[in-house]
Amino acid sequence: MHRFQETIHGRAVAIEVTPVDPDRWRAYVVREPGGPAAMMPFYGSTPQEAARHLTNWLSLAYRDESDSV
Repeated sequence: MHRFQETIHGRAVAIEVTPVDPDRWRAYVVREPGGPAAMMPFYGSTPQEAARHLTNWLSLAYRDESDSV
């Protein structure tokens, strides 16, 4: 397992990446107590690629959320 700490639009995000197959990795947001639990995982051929896909998606989601306020 790999762990990444990112700050996306001012929010601290903990990401874990675990192997699915030798060349396939699954990235997901680490659930905080009391936080939302459901989020689709993102996949990549390396831990860094999987985390990058998730980080890119979160960046878009958080940007859209801040635009609607």
